[in-house]
Amino acid sequence: MQAGYHFWNYTVPGAPDSLPTVLGDTARTAEQGGFAQFTVMDHWFQMEAAAPATEPMLEAFTTLGYLAGQTSSMRLGPLVAGVTYRYPALLAKIVTTLDVLSSGRAMLGIGAAWYDREHHGLGVPYPSISERFERLEEALQISLQMWSENDGAYRGAHYSLDETLNSPRSIQRPHPPIMIGGKGEKKTLRMVAQYAQIVNLTTAEPAEVARLLDVLRAHCDRLGTDYDAIEKTVISGSRDPYSTEFLGEMQQLADLGVTMVVLGRDPADSDPVGQVARISEEVLPRLAQL
Repeated sequence: MQAGYHFWNYTVPGAPDSLPTVLGDTARTAEQGGFAQFTVMDHWFQMEAAAPATEPMLEAFTTLGYLAGQTSSMRLGPLVAGVTYRYPALLAKIVTTLDVLSSGRAMLGIGAAWYDREHHGLGVPYPSISERFERLEEALQISLQMWSENDGAYRGAHYSLDETLNSPRSIQRPHPPIMIGGKGEKKTLRMVAQYAQIVNLTTAEPAEVARLLDVLRAHCDRLGTDYDAIEKTVISGSRDPYSTEFLGEMQQLADLGVTMVVLGRDPADSDPVGQVARISEEVLPRLAQL
């Protein structure tokens, strides 16, 4: 099993002046230590459930562009971009740019968005959840058309494009992988089956993961898509990665076909570089054996 590192909390000693150094050092240490993926949040305010909204938060794709210049092999992307934050064609263009400048390491992580406070706070429309899912599906369709040979028009219920010109093309072919995050059984997992190459389940409970993967497989069977071709990843949440319980759960997940666990930055540890180095030394070798 591989590991990804999620840098979701920018409250570090000396911030904001220290952030370029801390981010760069953390990403390079993660890459050298064997992490396969490095992600950041796509939010404008810190999540209130985790910390005060006033804590530092960097814009995702600017940060990823910076990290592309600090690394050479890890996959880079947001976990995950909110569909309401950018026009879909612009989002596809941004991800394409990241892919070109990272030499083919970008992914489009995307979801339906949920954080109402930051939308209202910065004056960004926040439609109903049903409309957000409709927009998510259209964004996926637009992105795939932007990454195809078809540069013609797109007409949807929410977005209308006269042409889907996207030059230069991405380095990865046919396109950067699409990752959809969440665990909604009717809409989210159906869109994974229909459009995505990666799923990120927002749970690491083996029993729940098993049930959700059964749902995903059923969607794939109904749509005629290849379940086995979809990369299965999970977020570890608050689990202690050094514990025997964690490794036991990871073994169960590996047996279910999960190939990556995403480990988040521990905000209680003021040294993310040291955290990554320790995980690389003590946890990643054991994960690799699963």
